[in-house]
Formats: sequence, structure tokens, C-alpha cells
Amino acid sequence: MPKRTDIHKVLVIGSGPIVIGQAAEFDYAGTQACLALREEGYEVVLINSNPATIMTDTDIADKVYMEPLNLEYVARIIRHERPDAIVPGLGGQTGLNLAVQLAKKGVLQECQVEILGTSFESIERAEDRELFKELCESLGEPVLPSEIANTLEEGLKAAAEIGYPVVLRPAYTLGGTGGGFADDEEECREMLKNALALSPVHQVLVEKSIKGYKEVEYEVMRDANDTAITICNMENIDPVGVHTGDSIVVAPSQTLTNKEYHMLRDSALKIIRELKIEGGCNVQFALDPHSFQYYLIEVNPRVSRSSALASKASGYPIARVSAKIAVGLHLDEIELANTPASFEPALDYVVTKVARFPFDKFSDANNSLNTQMKATGEVMSIGRTMEESLLKAIRSLETGVCHIYNKKFDDWSIESLLEYIHTPTDDRIHAIAQLIRFGCDLNLIYNSTKIDMFFLEKIRNIVDFETTIKENKNNVEILKDAKKMGVSDEFIGMLWGMSASEVFLMRKENNIFPVYKMIDTCASEFDSYVPYFYSTYEDENESIVSDKKKIIVLGSGPIRIGQGVEFDYSTVHAIWSIRKAGYEAIIINNNPETVSTDYTTSDKLYFEPLTVEDVMNVIELEKPQGIVVSLGGQTAINLAPPLDALGVPIIGTDVAAIDKAENRDSFEKIMTELGIPQPTGQAVTDIEEGVKVADSIGYPVLVRPSFVLGGRAMQIVANEESLRHYLQTAVEINTEQPVLVDKYIMGKELEVDAICDGEDVFVPGIMEHVERTGVHSGDSISVYPTFSVSRAVKDKILDYTVKLGKAIGIVGLYNIQFIADDDDNVFVIEVNPRSSRTVPFLSKATSVRMADIATKVILGHSLKEQGITEVYKEEKKRWYVKAPAFSFSKLKGMDTYLSPEMKSTGEAIGYDKSLKRALYKALQSSGLNVSNYGTVLVTIADADKANALELVQRFYDLGFNIEATSGTAKYLKEHGIKTRVRKKLTENGSDEILVALRQGHISYVINTIDVSHGDSHSDGSEIRRAAVENNVTMFTSLDTVRVLLDVLEDITIGVSTIDSE
Repeated sequence: MPKRTDIHKVLVIGSGPIVIGQAAEFDYAGTQACLALREEGYEVVLINSNPATIMTDTDIADKVYMEPLNLEYVARIIRHERPDAIVPGLGGQTGLNLAVQLAKKGVLQECQVEILGTSFESIERAEDRELFKELCESLGEPVLPSEIANTLEEGLKAAAEIGYPVVLRPAYTLGGTGGGFADDEEECREMLKNALALSPVHQVLVEKSIKGYKEVEYEVMRDANDTAITICNMENIDPVGVHTGDSIVVAPSQTLTNKEYHMLRDSALKIIRELKIEGGCNVQFALDPHSFQYYLIEVNPRVSRSSALASKASGYPIARVSAKIAVGLHLDEIELANTPASFEPALDYVVTKVARFPFDKFSDANNSLNTQMKATGEVMSIGRTMEESLLKAIRSLETGVCHIYNKKFDDWSIESLLEYIHTPTDDRIHAIAQLIRFGCDLNLIYNSTKIDMFFLEKIRNIVDFETTIKENKNNVEILKDAKKMGVSDEFIGMLWGMSASEVFLMRKENNIFPVYKMIDTCASEFDSYVPYFYSTYEDENESIVSDKKKIIVLGSGPIRIGQGVEFDYSTVHAIWSIRKAGYEAIIINNNPETVSTDYTTSDKLYFEPLTVEDVMNVIELEKPQGIVVSLGGQTAINLAPPLDALGVPIIGTDVAAIDKAENRDSFEKIMTELGIPQPTGQAVTDIEEGVKVADSIGYPVLVRPSFVLGGRAMQIVANEESLRHYLQTAVEINTEQPVLVDKYIMGKELEVDAICDGEDVFVPGIMEHVERTGVHSGDSISVYPTFSVSRAVKDKILDYTVKLGKAIGIVGLYNIQFIADDDDNVFVIEVNPRSSRTVPFLSKATSVRMADIATKVILGHSLKEQGITEVYKEEKKRWYVKAPAFSFSKLKGMDTYLSPEMKSTGEAIGYDKSLKRALYKALQSSGLNVSNYGTVLVTIADADKANALELVQRFYDLGFNIEATSGTAKYLKEHGIKTRVRKKLTENGSDEILVALRQGHISYVINTIDVSHGDSHSDGSEIRRAAVENNVTMFTSLDTVRVLLDVLEDITIGVSTIDSE
């Protein structure tokens, strides 16, 4: 059936800001779908409130609305735009839930909007647990014994009937939020309360636990003609019990027999035919390893996290094909690299996905894994063998390990390791490898983990070969074998007592280089050249090196806190500009969730780890004109010095300039020469020196390791005791890794992103942060244009920006953060010689294509040649606000206090002619519950009480109830505010506050801590944790509260008597 001609305008709903459980994979799918629909000639209207992604770029859709993703706004846009149809399955759970609401409220019917793709009934049958169960039973498909509970009593009764252990799954939540395993009634009661509160429909499924079964997924596709195909199947190395987003996943499955493979494939296809799914769909199974018993776990009737992985693993663009099916095309009418889309891909390689966790940043969060997702991102690697694929994935993670070896486990005993691996954790695979090194029996490991013997044997192969490498130092044949297995140069160097670059040079001497294989999924039945490659140590090279001039762009690797999808945005723009300029654009990256690793983005894609070794291998083959490192975040910047030492041509900001900005001494020298003030401080290399420096500067001081991303391990300390504690525990301090100790200045924080071409500087905009210094720039609310600083401050900022760009020698993008104190003095906090987190937001707010301009500058076109003559662009008349989105509810045990260490996972945008409205929209978009009634719980440090008073008074005037802990309550009462006293938790173990938070009438918690008291805030942290667990909005900075009040006063209509003045 040809595509439909009765539809002209299509609405796509995106997935909003990135949170754990819903990351960039939906932006990737959405971007692909928007481009596919435009390719077919439809007008595309997009709604998505995430400024960080390329999806909300005006190049991707015809109209982009970056408004909050809730019913009110989306309905208004539909009434205004009058689209013919809506595609619901591309914005993750957020987009799907919104489409469901729009249909139920009658908005779609009223505006005559049709739902494309999978029908509404099908979505409901797959999403609603009860209907899904009925469906499976009618097809004779085995489904787990389960009961639905709407109250605590029902839930406990159901659990008793089914028999413990049980698993709880709240309906319509994301990434398994609120779910988990309960082994007895006590655990079940705690979890049920939370799960019922988190489910938007107050419904929880209680089902039998099948921990220990294999978890297998099938990614399938069907069109309206009932053609159904399997794109690929995937197997989790961890058995059922770990969320598939957190588990190590292998494609195609490795341990299924032919019978099992076909049994599950038939089941998956039967299900999607019955559900009448149109487009991509993901089916999850649990399979008993000892019999052919299997259960259907769930069906996702939409493009899911696994679809992004399956797309990249098979080279089959699932979202693109789904979008085309939605507008009526059939699989055999859709062309993919000269083969029809109805062809099932065949994989002759092994793909491994490993999740990237935030535990390196939050050392106090609980690192055990369960059915609630905790990973922020993932890496994917491709190899010819399981061993090679796994080792490539491990070294792509950038967690400081280059092999399945973690020095943390060196001195553990076999007993403690066996106990440790019993619970799934983020580093369990390293503990297993260590046990095998100690000669532990694989059966013991299997009993403890239920990880299939096949995988354990593969790990044993790697560990056994380590000994062979060690015993044959400098043996070229053994080196070849080690490379074939996927062992990194760095680890071989460790075993041989050499550096990684010495191993690389030894390989070069003996011409031991990988060849590159193409991801050609039709298993060569048709001739097709897909420019998408992975390395392996074999003979035949399939990557055809052209004679065009080439430029390689390094991507930014897995998404993690502090380095998100924002860097992918710059990377993609750079690639587009490089291609426009007539070069061949090549990208190296390993993140399956992003647009930069879509093989249609660049001329060539190498899916490889971002390590010196893997990048050098590509450079040896391609011999590029230059390599761009300033766009891939800190990942790419850190690769610059070692690549430069090996003679690689780095274009744009060079290594000398990077060093000038990042090395403390050379940076201070430039600052002194230019006469630009910065907070006093210095780099120290041991604890005593640190204490001395802090004494001479005067407390409070800000301490942080040199060379970091996202403010990792940054702290404000107020006395010698806490400083010593920090230097002993938070960082490894030595001459290689100095720690910076700076004077902490209170003031307004501002930042700029600018472009320098060596001669001139262009600053598209200055952003001002709502929160004052002390909160990481990525966690603060940021406003463009500035709202409270004087002209003099702006002039100083522009002057310093121009001087620094030229003096450091920046060519391309850079970012500078400033503090302005009350007397209009401006200090420079730091200069980042690379594209920053705020580039996409600022580009969209100012309509300046910063990444494009910067790329042209890198390629040698000056700002003047591009027609840019002024330093500062005229400010916009509208206000643009960027608000952070947090994922605290996903990480148990993590303190939510905002500090110089970054904690947010994503960001949202709000814009309007009025600043207050822009703030309101940004807060709504970021997922805050903005309610203008209820109770405010206040517990405030003495130093902040005076500032907090007028804020609490304003809440009181709006009609809120005020509750406070004893000290704060006393102060408020003295100043005439009616306050109800709540006992502190430390007062004879009272749990008054926790009970109040659980009951749900507290709208906001305001809690500040006194920096000078060091760690006396265990009380506060308990309150903060309870607030997070009960979804109560939490503020730890009075500046944010002030903004919220401005908004509340703006949206609340007051009441008064007739005769009041």
C-alpha cells in the first residue's frame, strides 16, 4: 500500500528532559522518525521540552515547540496547529502517556486528530497489566501468576496467596520506578506504599518472582499487511532480577538452543500479530535455564531503549521504518541501503552493551542493582568473539578500568568476594574475574549469581590468557593473540611493565593492526555498502579508504552525569558543517543511544572505544587531515595530549591552548598578565600543604581535583577538620593529581559560551544563574538574557572573555564561568577550552548556530569571513530559562543537597515574554510539582534564618500552612508567623516529620545546611531522603525558593475583603 495522501501535518511528541530510565535513545528515535516523515513529504510539528538534544533543532522538524509536556500545553498546541495525525510511540513512556490522556479527554476527537501506527486499543492491551494477562491466556502463552492491587491491604493479601518472594510493578511508570522484589511481608508493606504512591493510576501488579531465569528480548516489527519480522534478539548476562537497562546485554543471544530460539521467536511474532502492532515493538521473556518453561514478562508497544540498541546492533533503522509504517507504507515498500525493509537482518558478530552508572560520582548511593533502573547511559561494542566484544565494551566505559580487572578487589578474600557477587552490583563482573584469578570453581560462582556457564567460561578464557601474556613478555605472536582476544594495549603494558604507547609502537613496528568490518546485515545476499564499521584482528579489511580529504570528530562516549546528550548535539552539528565544506566526515563513538552514531549522520562511522589505542588504529588507516577534540566533552579533550604526542594533527584549539586553560600554573600566569581577578588559591600535592594554604587564604574554601568534569568531588569546606576529612577520603592526592584549594566567594554566578578564531571573539549571549555560587552550574536554573546584573558587570565579562580567548589561543568554542560580587567586581572561576553543556540551550535561545560557526572557524574560516563583526549579539526580547531535571528517586541513599558537585541528569527549557512565566514553564517542564497551596516544611541553618524569613512570610501570605523544626519554628514565631512545630528526628527518635511527608499534604520542603558545621546535617539528610522517596518537592537553596515564590504569586489569584486597602 502506498503512503497516505490524506494526511499532511503530523504531530510528534518527544520525551522531555533526560532522567534515569528515559535517556537519549528516545531523542535518537524521535529524530530519525521526524526526518523519515519529512522525507516522505509530510509537515512535522514537534513538541519536546529538552533543549539539550539535536531533536529540538529547527533542522529536524518544520515547527518546534519547546513547551512543557503536559496535557494543558499539548492540547493548546493541537488546537492551534490542527495536525491531521499524531505519532505517539516515539517519545518513550512520556509521549505514550500524553497521547493516552489526549485521547481519553477527547482532545484528539474534538480536533479530528488520528493516531498513527499502533492503535490505541493495542497500546492499552499491552500496557494494562490485566488486559495483557487476558491476552496471553487467550493465546495460550504462559504468563506469571499475578494479582492487581489498588490498596495496601489488597497487595499484601495477593502476595500471601501467590507466595513470597514476589515482585512489585507499579502501572504506567518509567524504568521500573518504585518496583522491586519483596522476600517477606515487612519488605512488601514498605515497598507497596511507595509503589502505589508512584503509579499515576495507583495500581500495582504483585507477581511471582522468577529471579534466576534467563532474560531474553526480541525486537520485532510488523506492518499493516501483517508482515512480521524479527530484527534481532538479545540476551541479558544477568538473570531476571536486574532491569534490562542496567544489565550487560549481548546480541544475538549466545546460550539459546535452536529450539529455544525459535520457540521464543514464534511466541513474540504471535503476540504482535494478535496485538496488531504497527511498527517496532519489544517483547521480553523469562526462560527457565533447566527446562523449556518460559514466561512473557512484558511487551513495549513503542520504540524502547532496546530498540536503539537493536538498531545500532543490526544496522536496521527501527524508528525510521516505524515512522514510515505509521503513514501506511508496507515493509516491502521501504528501501534500506538497496534491500527491502522486510528482510530479516543476520548478525555475524557479537554486540555487547554495558551500562554506565553514576556511582563513581555518588559514592554514598547504594550500588546494588534490581528491577529499578539506575544507569545514566550505556556503551556498545562489536567484536567477532564474545571475549573481544566484552573487553572492548569494558574499556569504552571510562570508569578508570581498561580490562575486567579492578584493583579494588586485589586484597579481598575468596569468601568476601563470593558473598559480594551474590547481589548484583555495577562492578560484579570484576569481582567474578578476580575469583577466577584466585582459582575459584565456576560452579560456586554460578550458584551465587545464576549467570550462565557459557559467560563464566568466556571470562575464564580471558583470565587464563592473562597468565600467558605475562609469561611471554615482548613475544610478537602472543601479542597478536592477545589483540585478537580484545585485550587492550594498556593492560598488556601493565602485564609487561611498559606504557600503552610503547605497546602501540611495538605493534606498529610489527604491523599488527586491526581490520575494519562492515555491519552488513543482509549477510551479503545483496551488494550494499553501509559506512558503519567495527575493528577486529583478522585479514580482510572492508573499510574502503577514499582519496577525499578527511576530518575525524571524536564523540563523547556514554551519557553520564556532567556529560550528557548536549555534547552529541555539537558533534552532530560539526559533522554536518564538515560535510558541507566538502570534506569526508568520520566519527568515532561508542554510545548506541545518540544521533551521532546513526550511520546516516556522517560519511563513515567507527563504533569503537574512545581510547588512545582505538582512535590511533582508525587514524593509521584513514590518515585524516585533522582530528577535532573540542566537541566531545572532557572525554575527547583528555585524549588530546597523548594523541598529540603520537603526532596526530589536532585542529581547532590545540594541546598547548588546552594546557593553558586547564593547568593551574599556566592559567594563573595568563590571568596575572591580563590583570583579570580570580579567587585566590593554589594547587597542593599533599594534605599538610593543603591545610597551610587554606589557613593563609581563610575559610570557607572550595576544594576540588584538577582536571574534572561536572564538578566531580568538589566541596565547600569550612574548617580544618572537614578539609582533612575531604583530602583523606574524597580524592587521591599526589604529585600527579594535585588538588585545588580556592577562596570561596559568595556572589552571582554567570557564564558565557563564546567562539574565538585566534583574532576575533563572538559572544552570542550571557547567562545568569538563579542560585548563587556554591551550586554547580549544571544544577542551577540559568536565564538568558541576564536579569539582575548591571551593564558594568556585562562589559567586564565581555572584556575578559575576549582577552582570555585570544591569550589562551582558543580556536573554536569555549566556556567561561564568572562570579560577580555585590560591588560589581567580576572574578573568573574557570575556562573550559571546549564546547560546553550550555551550547545547545544558548544556540536555541539566541538563534545562533554556535556549533556550525565554531566548526567553520576550526576549518579555517574566520568570524569576519562568516560575516560576524560584533563581539556581542543584541539580546533577545523574550526570556529563556533552563531548569535542571533530577533523578533522585532512582538512586537510594544519595544526598540530594545541591552542592558544587553536579547531580542533575537532564535539563528542560521554558520561554516567554515574561520572566516569571518563562520560569514557571521551565519548572513545570523539569518535572517539579508546582502547587500553589498546601504545607511548607522549613528547617533552616542559623546563618540563613534572616534571609529565609521574608520568603516564609510570602508563603504564609499566599495561604500556605507553615511547619518547622523547633529552632526554625521559634525564630518564625518571634517574627509573627503562625508555625506548627515538628520534632527533629534526633529528638528521642521522633518520626513525626517522616509520617507527615508520607501522608502527602506537604507541598514543599525547604532545608539549608550551615557550611561551617561540617557534617552535622544527618538530620537534614534524613528529611531530604524522605522528601525524595515520597515525591515531595525539595529545595536546598533559598535562591530557587525565591524564584518559585515569584512564580506562585504570579499564578495565584489573591482573596481579600471588600473594604481592605
